[in-house]
Amino acid sequence: MDAQTQIELEAAAFRRLQQHLMQDRTDVQNIDMMNLAGFCRNCLSRWYQEAANERGIDMTKDEGREAFYGMTMDEWKANHQTDATSSQQADFKQAFAENVTDKS
Repeated sequence: MDAQTQIELEAAAFRRLQQHLMQDRTDVQNIDMMNLAGFCRNCLSRWYQEAANERGIDMTKDEGREAFYGMTMDEWKANHQTDATSSQQADFKQAFAENVTDKS
């Protein structure tokens, strides 16, 4: 497989993951993803922002989130986010500490 085809397949897989998380499974909470898998939608949006910044494209954290979510974070929270339990919050502190190196 040539490099361009690999890039195109990886991009297609990313777009499908994004669709799955943003359209097919909006019921899955970020905190549960983070606690179980060590990443969530916010991580994916941050990685998108970091990739843009590495290529000289100015993109803020909020702009990266809006690009990934297809809406503002406030809109996502209002439409899809539920309150986290105290147990979820405790698990999240540990998952965040173990998995997020850039805490900005």
